[in-house]
Amino acid sequence: MPATIRNSLAWIFDAFERDSTYITKRMFGSDAAYIDGLLCLVAAARGEPWNGLLVCTSQERHAALIADMPALQPHPVLGKWLYVSQDNPAFETIAGRMAALVLARDPRVGVEPKPRRRSSKSRLPNA
Repeated sequence: MPATIRNSLAWIFDAFERDSTYITKRMFGSDAAYIDGLLCLVAAARGEPWNGLLVCTSQERHAALIADMPALQPHPVLGKWLYVSQDNPAFETIAGRMAALVLARDPRVGVEPKPRRRSSKSRLPNA
């Protein structure tokens, strides 16, 4: 499949288009949304467990978000983040609510992205 095919879940990020701090990047073959420099959501339209919305948060914040939206559960691979499958009947509702929380700068959502390390292969050996 060509890389130019749009993620079928990219609509989740439409709400962010007017936010001047919004950027999107590819991650895990999916699309990630950043607001104010924080990694907030990842929309994954692949096979399970990469077929839904990942909520980037810390484990200390899981209980509070799950209490508000029980369909959210720890991701089976990336347990530090929460996840709702596209197959869940509450998916669209949860996606909309999460986008609203991101725009409201809810402190339960968003993580500092880890800085990329430079590859040691790109360095020239000392002469």
